[in-house]
Amino acid sequence: MRRNTEHYPDPTFDEAYANIRREEQDENYVPWVYIASPYRGDTATNILNAKRYSRYAVQQGRLPMCPHIYFTQFLDDDSETERRKGLNLALQMLKRCKEMWVFGDTVSEGMQNEIKAARRWNIPIRFFDSKQREVPGR
Repeated sequence: MRRNTEHYPDPTFDEAYANIRREEQDENYVPWVYIASPYRGDTATNILNAKRYSRYAVQQGRLPMCPHIYFTQFLDDDSETERRKGLNLALQMLKRCKEMWVFGDTVSEGMQNEIKAARRWNIPIRFFDSKQREVPGR
């Protein structure tokens, strides 16, 4: 049994962890994957690409979590306060994902920060070019 910081048995953690494992064994379980790709610059094209990458994830049996498709619907990326809020919310989204998939031929500053966070949290990362072909890690 897992123990807490004071070395007492922690049945709450054990139960929660067992529930997660049971859910993952369910034949209908779909793992969440975080989609990282460029947003700033040519935002219209970058949004279309993000949608294409998300569709690819669905075709691979994953549930895509793509913050720049979602948060830009109601947060203003041109407002520094709202952009920061969106970036922080995106990291909360990343924490809940089983993997991170990085798409595109360039890695933006925002993507670099997301990759650092995924590595810090031991979230597996896969890299793809703009044509959705897997490439060696960067």
